[in-house]
Amino acid sequence: MLEQTLGMLGFGGQFRHVAPPSFWMHMQLGYELLNWLMVFGSGELAFTSSDVSQDASHSMAFPIYGFGGGLRATVHVTNRFAFFVQGEGGALTAYVPRDSLTILGFRDAENLNGQIGGRIGLEWYQIDRHLALTAQGGLRDALGFEKVVGGADLPLMWDAALGLRYTF
Repeated sequence: MLEQTLGMLGFGGQFRHVAPPSFWMHMQLGYELLNWLMVFGSGELAFTSSDVSQDASHSMAFPIYGFGGGLRATVHVTNRFAFFVQGEGGALTAYVPRDSLTILGFRDAENLNGQIGGRIGLEWYQIDRHLALTAQGGLRDALGFEKVVGGADLPLMWDAALGLRYTF
């Protein structure tokens, strides 16, 4: 199975005061162990900026990238529609010049750090049984995007996307 999605990545916790929601691309390559269970590897890329926390003369645009893997369970409602739930873990980082996010209190976002989360979605299979359109959303705990100074922070990220799935 190969799946490509395009959508939005948004930030919870204190990082939402630094960066606005961003354009997000996500790709998965997986193998269906059973007709309802799949193991997969994934990669992602998002583009955002520090516009929320800094004025135009100091803000910077930067990519966020990551990779990971997990398990996906699918429940077929009909032969054309299915729901899925997946759990995944991996690593995520912001690609910025050294100490660019450190001065804003997010030193760990500049290095690869763990992430763990889940996603739910809907698949609509086309007449060609190899193709499906997907709509999905997810929530994750991105450990490196926690503010390191100040009070407690829960570094959540959310995503919503539409995609195309091809099953070999």
